[in-house]
Amino acid sequence: MKVLHLGKYYPPHFGGIERVSYDLVESINQQGICADVLCFNDSSISLYEEGKYKIYRAANLFTLRSTPFSISLLKILRQIHQNYDIIHLHLPNPMGAIALQLVNFKGKIVIHWHSDIIRQKTLKKFYAPFQKALLKRADQIIVTSPPYLEGSEDLRDFKNKCVIIPIGINTPDLPDESLLSDLRKTYSDKKIVFSLGRLIYYKGFNYLIDAAKELPDNYLVLIGGTGELNDELLEQIKLNRLESHVILLGNISANEIATYFELCDLYCLPSCERSEAFGIVQIEAMSFGKPIVSTSIPFSGVSWINEHCSTGLIVPSRNSNALAEAIQTILSDRETCERYGSNARKRFNAEFSVEKMCQRTIDLYKSLLIGKNGEIDHLIPV
Repeated sequence: MKVLHLGKYYPPHFGGIERVSYDLVESINQQGICADVLCFNDSSISLYEEGKYKIYRAANLFTLRSTPFSISLLKILRQIHQNYDIIHLHLPNPMGAIALQLVNFKGKIVIHWHSDIIRQKTLKKFYAPFQKALLKRADQIIVTSPPYLEGSEDLRDFKNKCVIIPIGINTPDLPDESLLSDLRKTYSDKKIVFSLGRLIYYKGFNYLIDAAKELPDNYLVLIGGTGELNDELLEQIKLNRLESHVILLGNISANEIATYFELCDLYCLPSCERSEAFGIVQIEAMSFGKPIVSTSIPFSGVSWINEHCSTGLIVPSRNSNALAEAIQTILSDRETCERYGSNARKRFNAEFSVEKMCQRTIDLYKSLLIGKNGEIDHLIPV
């Protein structure tokens, strides 16, 4: 069995979709199945890498509204598509979706539906016919949570092709004990509320900062990440005189993230738009046994992951008072805090490990290639 993962970017360019793609490709290859990658490069040259598997990075001509455009991607896909039994396309990725329809691929197509296109409405009008044609052509569509499938108008007519495979992550790295010790000394008298993500509109960090006004003096909100709203959020902190209650940590290196998850007493996801389709950071926090406060976003997977009154609490989005109340409800009661944290770890182990995601995906591949005689048909030798 040979599979090509077609995505927008691939590590070392890390984003939510790239992380899922990377974890799948790495894990699938470890299971003895050949999985390669075709993606855009972040520059105007094409690159080819071959190690444990092949990575084709197509030259990017330009990027418009977060959408890369590349003639090289189509050329490379034309050259290599016949080498694969399955093409696994990660969406949204308009250029990749159009390119796949312009080659005469005879194998199976799996679409990994990470999110609807929400903000780029003008672009979507032009892209919609290609998207609909691709959904008709697809053999299977992976959706990451039941609520997201239920709320997606784009998938409404294709539910018979959809299967739920939640995102999974690797068992967390060990924290840096030296850094952890230093941070615990620095914040020894504080209850730590941690949040992490790009500082952009749908993450709702402004509501978490407002919530800090309602928290006791011994509560400290730490927000990790960078983004376009950094200066605006700093100004909000300054205007409300919250410098001793909220700290923007900036970029946290991959080696330090585990330390902050271990340090915190509670993880808060204050997102406020359906652009937050899943909320991988929640399952990272759950893997450390941390209780969660998250928001209710209609038809998003966020409140499906965090089970209300089991792994944490769910409050209305854009409601700073509700965020503050939920945070205090959990952290003011040690027994509740420990129970939610324990349940969070159990839910992570049961549903959100990378091993679960990988095995469910491999089972899907095999189901598509099983012929009438019970054997896998049309396999390309590895």
